[in-house]
Amino acid sequence: MPGVTRWAKHVWKAVAVLPGAPVANWKEMRRDGDAVEYHAATPKLELFRTDTESYLHGLSAKTPSVYVVMRESDGSNPLDVTLVTASPYEAQDYADTGEELVEKVPMPDGLVAWIRAFVDEHHEDEVFIKRRRDKSRVDQVQDGIGDARIRQTADVYRAPATRKGAVH
Repeated sequence: MPGVTRWAKHVWKAVAVLPGAPVANWKEMRRDGDAVEYHAATPKLELFRTDTESYLHGLSAKTPSVYVVMRESDGSNPLDVTLVTASPYEAQDYADTGEELVEKVPMPDGLVAWIRAFVDEHHEDEVFIKRRRDKSRVDQVQDGIGDARIRQTADVYRAPATRKGAVH
């Protein structure tokens, strides 16, 4: 798309994913005036058993989405598509760096079904285990806590000792 300011000549935005598409490298698909749609790349969407909680979070959104991570290119293409992920947590990590452009793209119905089946097969709820306190004695009196390298009379962490003959 053409840029909206004089400083940005073009605006690049991921608008769709094409599951099962052939390999492409910035192939022009459609042109409408100044707006041009490209099939930029065909990265693989990988799912991991350890990320099923994140996938569930993404699937429970009003509009389930995948995230396309793009980075400025050193070559002839305007951007490199570095990753497509179904994990909103992973997408947030990339967005936090500020070095990549992360676009949220609605997930096609077939992709929703595939990810849901993966989650159903691999998700395990994490059991909450309450931490127990150790049974150390806290009622004992400690005299002279401090750093052994510091002269004890100057140690600010040392408990004050009673001096003989002192008036209270």
